[in-house]
Amino acid sequence: MNSQIEAVKRKVITLAERFPSSQEYRVALLEQLRGFVTIDAACCTAVDPQTLLSTGAVTEDGVEVIHHRLFENEYLSEDFNHYNQLAKSSKPIAILSQATNGVLEQSARYRNVLLPAGFKDELRAALKYDGACWGYLTLFRKQDRPFFSEEERELIAALAPLIAYQLRKNSLSLPADDHAWMKDGPGIVVLSNQLEMISANAVAQKWLALLRKWESIDNKTLPRPIRAVCSRALFEHASPLQQPSMAKVCIRMPDGPYLTIQASPMQGVSDTLHLAVWFEPAKPSDMLPLISEAYGLSEREKQILEGIVRGFSTKELATTYHISAYTVQDHLKSIFVKTGVTSRRELLWQLFSRFGVQVDG
Repeated sequence: MNSQIEAVKRKVITLAERFPSSQEYRVALLEQLRGFVTIDAACCTAVDPQTLLSTGAVTEDGVEVIHHRLFENEYLSEDFNHYNQLAKSSKPIAILSQATNGVLEQSARYRNVLLPAGFKDELRAALKYDGACWGYLTLFRKQDRPFFSEEERELIAALAPLIAYQLRKNSLSLPADDHAWMKDGPGIVVLSNQLEMISANAVAQKWLALLRKWESIDNKTLPRPIRAVCSRALFEHASPLQQPSMAKVCIRMPDGPYLTIQASPMQGVSDTLHLAVWFEPAKPSDMLPLISEAYGLSEREKQILEGIVRGFSTKELATTYHISAYTVQDHLKSIFVKTGVTSRRELLWQLFSRFGVQVDG
């Protein structure tokens, strides 16, 4: 079994070299997995590691028709193997038949979504690399198939970090120097609580078209990042717990800037619940974690970079992080080398021109 796993891992690594774009890579990955595991349908989703919400999915036809129901189950129902749980677990790969001890009817997702669609078992993997989750992989089997086996779970567990690494690499690729996309202002969409489109401004229509093209979906299908933030917003609205809103994703758009998509419930005088969704260039707090990863900064260097964006002087950085001014300078030199600049001024200009970061101070 170990030799087989190593052979499959080598093929997955080679696949990443052949298909550098996230979308092409995930399409090819699902096709290749069929050579090692019996799969009747599959879905591979990239996620924002900060909020664990979808930034785009490759979903096959058999799953496409139930995808909205899977979102509802994920955010609005109690069930087995929720991705939010798997992403935080030390064992992020799970099989539904194992979790239910073979009694699939215990799962609301099986009763209400999988069974009506003709599916039997489900294998889920939270794709984690270096402690962060960068995507989800879901494999399905039809009713006439056997359950997924422990050996198959172990195979996917061995592949998951490799897949996660590639999704991370795609998410962190640096945008081109041209930031013309950021001049249009915010895009705004209003949806019903059933996620039906009510209205949208011209900027939002542009982003919707780009997201649909990126996910290869038709004009009637709501892009997954929008469905994800809306589902989270509905969950937060229904939850009695007071918590900061996590109904937001930060996406590195192909050939464009980092974009944030956020949703918020709106309740009118008639108690009709609508959802406002807006698109805008990412703020520093959204972008800096991804930018820092892209440049390979250490934890301390990430803190220093955040302080620079906030306008801190060397003395203020030293005081804030309880280190000497000389140590601050050493960290700055390392940041300059990794980002390809020679001064703080040049670093700030690069953050502004390439990423659209609005610098304080």
